[in-house]
Amino acid sequence: QVQLVESGGGLVQPGGSLRLSCAASGFTFADYAIGWFRQAPGKEREGFTCIPSSSSEEIYYADVVKGRFTISRDNAKNTVYLQKNKLRREETAVYYCDARTGGSCNLAIRSWGQGTQVTVSA
Repeated sequence: QVQLVESGGGLVQPGGSLRLSCAASGFTFADYAIGWFRQAPGKEREGFTCIPSSSSEEIYYADVVKGRFTISRDNAKNTVYLQKNKLRREETAVYYCDARTGGSCNLAIRSWGQGTQVTVSA
């Protein structure tokens, strides 16, 4: 059974940093692309980054987070990390990690976690 558990959310000031983690189990983690999306109240889900299983494919970042967010993975720990810097108030949302149906970020989402709340406020 695929399970994804996000952690690391909390309250951070504008301009601050936060690192989220996504611990996975129930599948061969190293073979799958893992992404992050977020959803703010009253807004649509927004996917903004994904790391493929192989370095032959580029990591995806949406323009809105490029240069500020960094996604990485540790296959030995079945964990993906999301380092978020220079956070903005409008990035207050519930953040979810997702597993794709294969190793490429071009594939569909097969599963996601319960989410972790990130609040950017002074």
